[in-house]
Amino acid sequence: MAVKVVIRRIIPEHRAEDLKPLLRELRTMAMLQPGYISGETLRRLDKPDEFLVISTWESAEDWNRWAKSQERNEVQGKIDTVLGGKTEYGIFHHGFSE
Repeated sequence: MAVKVVIRRIIPEHRAEDLKPLLRELRTMAMLQPGYISGETLRRLDKPDEFLVISTWESAEDWNRWAKSQERNEVQGKIDTVLGGKTEYGIFHHGFSE
């Protein structure tokens, strides 16, 4: 069953330029992973430092394999260092599907 992964980040404007190459690298790597379907990045209108990344994966197992990979965690660690905190994640599926 396909799942949506929601990633929330607070990116202060003065850190945005430092993060852009890391976020692009992470997105590029994700797109090459088995089970990756699509992704989009949204910026909150009333709080412009808040971003959501919503990616679609064929299964939670595909996402978890990617989330636990060393290559991903190396880049994610750099992102969290720049942000000064941990990135929030959630895995969702459609409605009341089982």
